[in-house]
Amino acid sequence: MFAAISFIFFTALVAVISYYMTKDENLETQDGYFLGGRSLKGVVIGGSLMLTNLSTEQLVGMNGAGYRESMVLMTWELIASFGLMFLAVILLPKYLKSGLTTIPEFLEERYDKSTRQMVTILFMCAYVILYLPTILYSGSLVLTGLFHVPELLGVSQFTALTITVWAIGIVGSIYAIFGGLKAVAVSDTINGVGLLIGGLSIPFFGLYKMGSGSVSAGITRLITEHPEKLNSIGGATDAIPFSTILTGTMFISLFYWTTNQAIVQRTFAAKNLAEGQKGVLFAAALKCLGPFFLVIPGIMAFHLYPNLENGDMAYPTLIGDVLPTALTGFMGAVLFGAILSSFNSILNSTVTMFCINIYRPAFNPEISDKDLVALGKKMGTVVAVVSMLIAPFIMYAPAGLFTFLMETWGYFNMPIAAIVLVGFFTKRISAKATRVATIFHLVFYGSYKFGAWPVEIHWLHVLGLAFPMIVLIMYVVSMFSPRETSYEQTYTGQVDLVEWKYAKHATFGIFLVICCLYLVFSKAGIAV
Repeated sequence: MFAAISFIFFTALVAVISYYMTKDENLETQDGYFLGGRSLKGVVIGGSLMLTNLSTEQLVGMNGAGYRESMVLMTWELIASFGLMFLAVILLPKYLKSGLTTIPEFLEERYDKSTRQMVTILFMCAYVILYLPTILYSGSLVLTGLFHVPELLGVSQFTALTITVWAIGIVGSIYAIFGGLKAVAVSDTINGVGLLIGGLSIPFFGLYKMGSGSVSAGITRLITEHPEKLNSIGGATDAIPFSTILTGTMFISLFYWTTNQAIVQRTFAAKNLAEGQKGVLFAAALKCLGPFFLVIPGIMAFHLYPNLENGDMAYPTLIGDVLPTALTGFMGAVLFGAILSSFNSILNSTVTMFCINIYRPAFNPEISDKDLVALGKKMGTVVAVVSMLIAPFIMYAPAGLFTFLMETWGYFNMPIAAIVLVGFFTKRISAKATRVATIFHLVFYGSYKFGAWPVEIHWLHVLGLAFPMIVLIMYVVSMFSPRETSYEQTYTGQVDLVEWKYAKHATFGIFLVICCLYLVFSKAGIAV
């Protein structure tokens, strides 16, 4: 009973605070609804970036991969910091200079309308078919395990997952559809505080259990009994070979943290460049904490429950076992908030792209902002329902949850990243080149995924090959069919572009922390 009360209390508290902080916002304009009135400050941007990314698909998926593998999984978190630093120092000034609402807006300015629509469709397919259902599924997996929903309701696991998926989806849709981006960002920040407290408490209680009542004894057991799992330097057969850090892993990070609409939309809403850089670098610093609650709990679960049939159950099993009953409701609310944060952030971005990049330019260029927002709310409802219908069936995916998510993203991420980055750093690459390169990648990666390649190669190396090949194809096609005039970016004057004076200092400091973490979790540190 106490768990249920604390769950309801914390969940309601976040909703009330979010409503109070956004009740006076004008949500009938394009910037007001989709960009929070371009008024977000650094701490809100940083919190929202973290919570948009960090949800149960990571808590469950990465800890599940950590259960099966080792600390090599921390590479996803640390390389994310590099992507965020690149965004803060290099790309964010360019984005804010153009006063963008969506990434595809820039693509029309740089290439043409068809490129804008092509990339919008790629994003929407990835979000609706893959990303939103995965968030809902992983969230329901945790909550059904934490609150024992199948036993409580006397239903099968699939039915319990379905019920929980719809509960999460309905509540998340209310935030995203009726509150706009600022309500999403504010709730993200509040939930972020709870998630850091709750997320970091799980390894504490896990070590306490491993050490039979002593955290220090738990640390000793972890280091002495499983040193092989504490090595972050992956070999050729590991989930993330160290050799992929400068190829596929880095390219995925560049896509996700610098060109992914659901992520960068928060930075487009910055009050000015300095606040945007503060927020992005704050998120990059927080990423350095990721290994301690996204991988190490999975290794603890390997020690405590070595015979789990499904590695993705490692995190739900751990929190259900080691967390004190008094904190179960709070942790459930924190996880629920993390699920909602990712779900409603992606939903808001999906609706934004549909309204700004497809409906207005293609069907009704004269539509008013008020009518466009009303359309966005209807579209959000449709997208949410489709995602909720798909989500329960992910339980039948053949690979682990996180691997399934990352590998499937491979169809979309490399062409989008290449098109955006090449667009900013070249002047004569043509729109035709983007279409040829995208078709090439879909065939190239699709042939690999469907087993048509005669040799075995790690999927990250495949994406490491794909990115430069896409760029090369764009250059070759443009040699024969170049853009008619050189592209020149114009400053719209919507955002102050004075940089944060400590941006480069913060970047260097984060880089040093990353190097230290790799040193600790290696054979030169505590691993073997």
